[in-house]
Amino acid sequence: MTMNENADARVAEGYDIQAVEAWIEANTDYFKPPLSWTRLEGGHSNLTYRLEDHSGKRAVVRRPPMGELLPKAHDMNREWSLIAAFAPQGFPVPEPIGFCEDLSVTGALFYVMGFSEGRPLFTNDDTLAWVPEVQRRTLAYSFIDTLADMHVLDPDVIGLSTLGKKEDYVGRQIKAWYRSWESSIAYAELDDPRAHDFKDYFLANQPEQVTASVVHGDYYLHNCLFGRDSKVSAVLDWELATLGDPLADLGYTLRAWPESANDPHLEPTAPTAVPGFPFRAELAQRYAERTGFSVDLLDYYVGFNNWKTAAILHGVYARYRAGQKSTEGVDLDGLREGILKALSGAERAIERLK
Repeated sequence: MTMNENADARVAEGYDIQAVEAWIEANTDYFKPPLSWTRLEGGHSNLTYRLEDHSGKRAVVRRPPMGELLPKAHDMNREWSLIAAFAPQGFPVPEPIGFCEDLSVTGALFYVMGFSEGRPLFTNDDTLAWVPEVQRRTLAYSFIDTLADMHVLDPDVIGLSTLGKKEDYVGRQIKAWYRSWESSIAYAELDDPRAHDFKDYFLANQPEQVTASVVHGDYYLHNCLFGRDSKVSAVLDWELATLGDPLADLGYTLRAWPESANDPHLEPTAPTAVPGFPFRAELAQRYAERTGFSVDLLDYYVGFNNWKTAAILHGVYARYRAGQKSTEGVDLDGLREGILKALSGAERAIERLK
């Protein structure tokens, strides 16, 4: 996108461009408007644009989507507080530039952060295009080391002690997502006894929480940027982050990682479904050595996250079946199958624990 000399002709959904640029000029010394605005896709539907000045210096602006939002959804304040806390620690997040709490500027909270070079990985095609096979071990190590480094930061020391409740993270999650499963049964017209049995199992066998860390909640290859060196250049999308059990975060991350060559349970289009990556056990051991946390019960957390995924998909499926969301272009049969596959993944993890 080239610079448009007529600022009034520029359009960016959800933004009063002139007002936002005036705020940037008055409250930051990062670069000087006028700026070009380029929409960036992804990011949980937040309205995200790349900004660029005449010199080529770039940044990113983010605000919530238009319309009425759930109370805790698209929390810009939370995202900003996380990147602002992590950046001084040398943790790979974009540079925090400015946060606007004045709703009169553009009708919503927004923040500006530095532009991080790199690409996320959504599918195996992305990996094949961006990550040479000889660098895939480097990528995996950087990815797991970054998670470990986040989990050993003390939230009290870095100013994040009020991010969430510290105690009983997994127990609270189990109860919340079980309520979701039960409330979705009628519309989904789908129930599975495993959903109920596994809830009981996970509650009865819940390990003691090792510590209270910042947990990302969706730490995977599509929420990181990887540079040409295949190392993590930035961790993005902190909307689900809270305080909790770091091993639950690890279990979420590793449940979608191959356990063996030609792993029959790995999604064939997953970004890790290509040669050259180390297997789950090796990454878990590396994490344990870096954090000092035992991963002996990793399968508990892998199983719990598969069960939780089934509950999340079950709720989505129910909303489609109830007519609350348009089903145009939606593979309902595939969504139903995904629920059952996630429960099967939980079942395999529980069998390994036994």
